[in-house]
Amino acid sequence: QVQLVESGGGLVQAGGSLKLSCAASGRTFSSRNMGWFRQAPGKEREFVAAINWIGARTLYADSVKGRFTISRDNGKNTMSLQMNSRKPKDTAVYYCAARAGLEISDDQREYDYWGPGAQVTVSS
Repeated sequence: QVQLVESGGGLVQAGGSLKLSCAASGRTFSSRNMGWFRQAPGKEREFVAAINWIGARTLYADSVKGRFTISRDNGKNTMSLQMNSRKPKDTAVYYCAARAGLEISDDQREYDYWGPGAQVTVSS
């Protein structure tokens, strides 16, 4: 069992930076592939980034590639999403998620555990 909680959300101006964190409880965090997803108002939840269990492999949505960086610290049971060059279209509720599969994935159906989400708003 893994429990996830996001933090670091808030309001930022376009072009600014923000770092989201995901704190995990449970002994299996270090063996799980992790991901970030987001859901904008009136839209379906979409993939943002993923990282494998040891942090050696990452995957990004085209819309955030080059602007966002995903990382993890298994010693602290945390995962982060550094978001630079923010755009108004990045406004959404951001969710961290964990899966037990062997590979990282951009498919939210393959994730077993989810955090409650953190609101991020980018003003123009």
